[in-house]
Amino acid sequence: MKILEKTQSVCPECNRLLDAEIFERDGKVYIRKTCPEHGYFEDLYWGDIDYYNSAKKFARDGKGIENPNVKKKDAVCPFDCGLCPLHKSGSNLTNIVVTNRCDLNCWYCFFYAEKAGYVYEPTLEQIREMARVIRAERPVPGNAIQITGGEPTIRDDLIDIIKIFKEEGFSHVQLNTNGIKMSQDPNLAKAVREAGVNNLYLSFDGVTAKTNPKNHWEAPKVIENCRKADLGIVLVPTVIKTVNDNEIGDILKFAFDNMDVVRGVNYQPVSLVGQMPRKERDKFRITIPDVLNKLEEQTDGQVTKEDFFPIPTELPLSHFVEAITKRPQYELSAHFACGAASYIFKDGDKMIPISRFLDVPGITDFLEKRAQDIQAGKSKIIAGARLLARLGSFIDNKKKPSYLNFKKMLFDILIKHNYGSLAVMHKKALFVGMMHFMDKYNYDVERVKRCVIHYVTPDKQMPIIPFCTFNVFPELYRDKIQKKYSISFKEWEKKTGKKLKDDLYHRDLSKFKESN
Repeated sequence: MKILEKTQSVCPECNRLLDAEIFERDGKVYIRKTCPEHGYFEDLYWGDIDYYNSAKKFARDGKGIENPNVKKKDAVCPFDCGLCPLHKSGSNLTNIVVTNRCDLNCWYCFFYAEKAGYVYEPTLEQIREMARVIRAERPVPGNAIQITGGEPTIRDDLIDIIKIFKEEGFSHVQLNTNGIKMSQDPNLAKAVREAGVNNLYLSFDGVTAKTNPKNHWEAPKVIENCRKADLGIVLVPTVIKTVNDNEIGDILKFAFDNMDVVRGVNYQPVSLVGQMPRKERDKFRITIPDVLNKLEEQTDGQVTKEDFFPIPTELPLSHFVEAITKRPQYELSAHFACGAASYIFKDGDKMIPISRFLDVPGITDFLEKRAQDIQAGKSKIIAGARLLARLGSFIDNKKKPSYLNFKKMLFDILIKHNYGSLAVMHKKALFVGMMHFMDKYNYDVERVKRCVIHYVTPDKQMPIIPFCTFNVFPELYRDKIQKKYSISFKEWEKKTGKKLKDDLYHRDLSKFKESN
């Protein structure tokens, strides 16, 4: 056994802040802590020590927040959100819960109205105010928002909500949905696209009815309607060991076959919220390296673990563009263990990961050094010329797709700041990522300090909260805030003239059998 890091975590029973150790044993990485009241806890942190060490090489911190909402100098993470002065990353993507109502009741869901016992549904005025809170963040105003729930498409004023974010200056608006309404209403995809939604974040847990009972029958119609509306889709599988980890590769193949409308897959290893005995945790727990190993096995090596890089790999690109433009840039400065990603290009029927033709470590190291040169006072023109001269050396033209002028695309992004080129790349490639949100068993305070995916709330005392604080401590954040700004079922039904039970979707399988 070898100690890798010392950090802090929490007791899963009482939320007490505890000293913790991340350690290696038998080729895997674990986290352990001891509560004086509830005893010893140990859980799997990462399933592969070699991949952990490889990912750690890319670890870099961001600039933090210039104007934290919590001014407390002696803030304690994760109990003084947020964001507080301890936070090291800006809001790369901000979630806004527009309702806790849902038309489904999935067993692993974080929350929905029937479980909560009240309806949380911020007004349009509150939503605009929350949008402005995110846009006020410095040094970089938040400009990417995810509309989520519950199920946001069951709000009658969804289009008005989308327009608010466009009016407030958000360049990227993402709609998180189970797709039920989108499959039923062929005009909804077009309407949200025209209102300003950039892509659909579609729950998609597998390619069979057994693994994806949520929307297996509806997903083909969602894809058809989005294809007609030119609305891109990101498939979002929650990966649970022994439940759907046998279809990780098939999900990727499905996305690859529908690349004209599916822009990405974002695997999410399950967060084991709530109290759960060790035996059940071992049964369901799966980590990022485990997902990548299965992806390699199930694609026959077309995609491998080595094709993926941790999120902060992107930081040198931001540093270079910032040095050239003298303007603060977005920094994907999440903890290296939070997620991993790659781009996969299509060449006929072949999957070609970006790492097969681009030297990712080489170009990121080069860009970091050029950024440092400019910051030290050296000429931007010379740095740009050096980049142009060297760019081709990082690209293997024999292995890249023949249709792809990747050198020009990179130059346009890095030097000309032509982000249309970035959009073109997203349409030519399939983004494949994974984000492992924490729970109380594997909680690492150093990870949450670097969180880049946040929630915005109407509460002025804690308006911006990291994902793995908001959902892991619902009694302190999510449920506490939403209950404060909620109304009872009776009030909601009187106000709307509707019945809450009418939200629930009742699938008529006979119709799907007939149509298939």
